[in-house]
Amino acid sequence: MHLFDVLLLERQLECGKYMSEPANIKIEADERDTYEETNEEPVAMIEESPPDIGQDGEDGDSDSSWNMECNQVLRVKSIYISSAILAAKSPFFYKLFSNGMKESDQRHATLRITASEESALMELLSFIYSGKLTTNQPTLLLDILMMSDKFEVVSCMRHCSQLLRSLPMTTESALLYLDLPSSISMAAAVQPLTDAAKEFLANKYKDLTKFQDEVMNIPLAGIEAILCSNDLQVASEDAVYDFVIKWARAQYSRTEERREILGTRLLPLVRFSHMTCRKLRKVLACSDLDNEQATKSVTDALLYKADAPHRQRALATDVLTSRKYTERAYKYRPLKVVEFDRPYPQCIAYLDLKREECGRLFPSGRIYSQAFHLAGQGFFLSAHCNMDQQSAFHCFGLFLGMQEKGSTSVTVDYEFAARTRPSGEFVSKYKGCYTFTGGKAVGYRNLFAIPWPSFMADDSLFFINGVLHLRAELTIKQL
Repeated sequence: MHLFDVLLLERQLECGKYMSEPANIKIEADERDTYEETNEEPVAMIEESPPDIGQDGEDGDSDSSWNMECNQVLRVKSIYISSAILAAKSPFFYKLFSNGMKESDQRHATLRITASEESALMELLSFIYSGKLTTNQPTLLLDILMMSDKFEVVSCMRHCSQLLRSLPMTTESALLYLDLPSSISMAAAVQPLTDAAKEFLANKYKDLTKFQDEVMNIPLAGIEAILCSNDLQVASEDAVYDFVIKWARAQYSRTEERREILGTRLLPLVRFSHMTCRKLRKVLACSDLDNEQATKSVTDALLYKADAPHRQRALATDVLTSRKYTERAYKYRPLKVVEFDRPYPQCIAYLDLKREECGRLFPSGRIYSQAFHLAGQGFFLSAHCNMDQQSAFHCFGLFLGMQEKGSTSVTVDYEFAARTRPSGEFVSKYKGCYTFTGGKAVGYRNLFAIPWPSFMADDSLFFINGVLHLRAELTIKQL
């Protein structure tokens, strides 16, 4: 390798963008580029154009020839460089300067680029010498990143990625960054940037209900980033499934293509184990899904629901299965429900609340469960932090409500219970009979008959491994 060589930049111009100039003009530059050594010769820029272009009186044949061959018009720029420096930073330049040039004592190497790539390449060469870039414009930084990938300058790719992460991100820029791995050869160098783009989209659109119309127009890669989030704020996993089906139907009109996208890209991001049994039955009947895949997803979900609690926790914390089984930030807490139809319509609903969730209820918060159904009626549980009306202290309350509003009424025998230490068995707290009409609820403002501080204390009898286990048993004896 020579200490200094000449790099020729041949800039290919697009049709209609060529600026007519006198032929064979040589421009001597008085200033040196930022990456030149002080003992180098001044940079010489030579711009070449065909002598027939731009002259008056040309016949139609010349114009036709120009139109056909315009993509081959070149403007050449010569730059003095240190081949050793470029080769040290780039495997591409190492091979360029090693293969053939060394043996032939050749002093010139030629790069052919489009006119739109020139600014990015000049910035790249400057970075190789100085380790710095002179721009913070997102569009140019992205061009430099692509140019760095083309010429295998990983250090510049990482630098561009870092600068882009430090700039304000938009939905449009985040979607561009998500597409980078498919358009570059060294995707690992921009992994932090694509991760940041995924995080941005997941945070911005975590409330699917609030941004539903906008999210419906986001492409597949963005939807995947949003659905991967554990912090997605949705009523339940049922709502996630409904959104996925709605989005796929809007984006893919062909049944085969829609089924392929759902099966390979989107359904693996739906957490079927936290869907209600009522919705799982609808999954089996959905014509947009592959029947075999739908059956397996529902079967796995039901097996998870029937599994022992310690096995469920293990699946939710295992690296390989956590995404499939971890609960999101649901607005309505999931329930485990067991239904019986004999001798009377009956169901048992289990609601688990973490200590932190209960702590956030103080002083007047509420947590609602997902809906569950008995004899065609929808019910829900709600946990409250109340003010005890008689003793004037805060306490924990539990209520049972009926969803449907209107004139429908149903009489329900109910019982509330909670697991207690040290036995770990469920102990009945209250039972009663209540005739529900739509929108009504029944419950107890002080379920455990103790003040809030005693309920939340470290030695509380009601938290087992940091979890409060509640049970509501409902029976309808008269329909």
